[in-house]
Amino acid sequence: MPTSAESILNGRTPQAQSTPAEISEKYDLLPRLIPHLDRHLIFPLLEFLSSQEGDDVGETTKTKYELLKQTNMTDYVASLWQEINDSDDVPEEFVKKREEVLQRLSLFTEETSQIDELLGDDSVVSNLRSDKVANLKFLEQQHGVTIEMVDMLYDFGRFQYSCGSYANAAHLLDQFRILSTDNDKAASATWGKLASDILTTSWEVVMKEVNKVKESIDTKLFNNPLAQLQHRTWLIHWALFPFFNYDPARDIITEIFFSAPFINTIQTNCPWILRYLAAAVITNRSRTRNTGQYQKQLKDLVRVVRQEGYEYNDPVTDFVRALYVDFDFEEAQRKLGEAEEVLKGDFFLSSAAEAFVEAARHLISESYCKIHQRIDIKDLSARLGLNQDEGEKWIVNLIRDTRMDGKLDYQEGTVLMNHPANSVYQQVIERTKGSFFRTSVLSAAVAK
Repeated sequence: MPTSAESILNGRTPQAQSTPAEISEKYDLLPRLIPHLDRHLIFPLLEFLSSQEGDDVGETTKTKYELLKQTNMTDYVASLWQEINDSDDVPEEFVKKREEVLQRLSLFTEETSQIDELLGDDSVVSNLRSDKVANLKFLEQQHGVTIEMVDMLYDFGRFQYSCGSYANAAHLLDQFRILSTDNDKAASATWGKLASDILTTSWEVVMKEVNKVKESIDTKLFNNPLAQLQHRTWLIHWALFPFFNYDPARDIITEIFFSAPFINTIQTNCPWILRYLAAAVITNRSRTRNTGQYQKQLKDLVRVVRQEGYEYNDPVTDFVRALYVDFDFEEAQRKLGEAEEVLKGDFFLSSAAEAFVEAARHLISESYCKIHQRIDIKDLSARLGLNQDEGEKWIVNLIRDTRMDGKLDYQEGTVLMNHPANSVYQQVIERTKGSFFRTSVLSAAVAK
């Protein structure tokens, strides 16, 4: 059908309807996420991808094989090779590597047994202090522990991680950090323990490690801005795992992402993270009791989405833009439908898709009610993707939950909203209430 003159004048042209699979594929972030993740952290994303409809299972299996063939997960890699080549036989190279891995495992176990037993002895641990140099001296004099033995814990931890024994890796790397005076290796061990805890889904411990890594970036790399940028980029991507898998982490990580160093990192190095930040803020609507904090986060989100629109956009950020920048309710509803498909196809957000749509509908309703005095229930229901009966229930619940001043007229099928105008005095108070604080901050800055 040719484009009508009215559509052209209104700046709207009909677009071919994309299927859910096409929308999900078009906005797939996997290629952008992979460079910032460890190969073991990439594996769960590939597992999720292989479970999606329309995925080329054979191609994903080849990708898994290429990803893991350099690790010590010899049995699993061999099974992938068999699946790719449709063979029951295992090549000699895998058999040989398996024997080498078992030999090294036996050797590492033997060489670290003494120090492992010491660190498991409460009478020894009770004598350790915060001074690592003094601890090493104590262990050397009393128990014959050497720096080489401590370093062996680090090597064994890395080996166990490569084998896929993440719980053992986390234990060994934690023991190494207790004793090591090598700052570079200790920092590396912290990253390794964070990855291990993520892969064992020990979310409470993960959040402690996230804070340790963040503190290390802030303090130990303060004189190297480029390294800080790179490490913060890694931490942002790794923190996505607890972000939507561990409820108490949502508020903490959202606050971290909105802090000046991290929001600058997102805008500079990884603007696609705005999808996850937008999803977190919108779904936080029904979770948080601190409405002031929520409104501030929403305001900050809108600001960043508007600034970064030229650099990155997807249906999730487009929804925010349509609703809060352009105030285009039709476009917001269209983008919400696309955003739902994008979230369902995203490893980190698939479980939050339903909550996102529910919260987004509330936001559309609130915004619509704020700028209209007389609202047609049928029209608003259509904008929310609901039938009229569902729309009526929705609006009744919205007015009750948000305590908006509205009256439902069932005969007319409308809602009458009461928007009392603020007095001039109230407007002056609202505009100037923060000026004293800002003046104080400026005066203090000038005084310095």
